[in-house]
Amino acid sequence: MRERSLRLKAIKRLIRSHDIRSQEVLLMQLQNEGFQVTQATLSRDLKHLQIRKAAESGDAYVYSLPEADFLRENHQNHVHDLIRGYLSIHFSHPMAVVRTLTGHAASVALALDNLRIPGLLGTVAGDDTVLLVLEAGTDNNTFLANLRSRAPEFEE
Repeated sequence: MRERSLRLKAIKRLIRSHDIRSQEVLLMQLQNEGFQVTQATLSRDLKHLQIRKAAESGDAYVYSLPEADFLRENHQNHVHDLIRGYLSIHFSHPMAVVRTLTGHAASVALALDNLRIPGLLGTVAGDDTVLLVLEAGTDNNTFLANLRSRAPEFEE
């Protein structure tokens, strides 16, 4: 029974950290981690965990945990908040300043934080300005590419 518990935890971790589109990919990742599992067992595990496929951007579907459904639904709200309040961005490495419409800085900062953009350590919001602290080594173009990957609708 301990093996199953460890396998279920591994499945949840893998689905949280990767966009997994098929059982075959998940099965291979589990086997790479040393789990001896068959396709039938994996199917039962996915059913037990109530994991299902959810629409991602475009027409792609990925496996999703039940608690991840809430996050996916809110993702579009965060993108909308970002786009609605955003005016401009200016970089001064390792930071950036985002100008927003008056009163929108807090919602833009919250959106940026919740979009979990690689290279962004955190934000500080005022009334119409958001300070972004970037990870060392994250240049302007990399950050903007990461932002667009999380919010394709974003236009600079």
